[in-house]
Amino acid sequence: MSWLKVLFGEKKSSASVAKERLQIILAHERSGRGAAPDYLPQLQAELLAVISKYVKIDQNDIKVNLERQDNYEILEVKIEMPPPGSLPL
Repeated sequence: MSWLKVLFGEKKSSASVAKERLQIILAHERSGRGAAPDYLPQLQAELLAVISKYVKIDQNDIKVNLERQDNYEILEVKIEMPPPGSLPL
């Protein structure tokens, strides 16, 4: 079975793919300190798409913000989730 994984690769979970994307985006942003964060709308749309697979959520319920403080960058993601009694999709 392990040789099949070598030939065809393993299917990555959506969480690991999202984590890799965030790492790439943050590394790219750090390389251009003065550049505006133009990827934030796309990041917000992708987060909405992933979360919408599991629960019904509105585009206005996700806020993505990037702050710079001294030598640090803070990526803040706020997601307003529906009440616990709501039905998933």
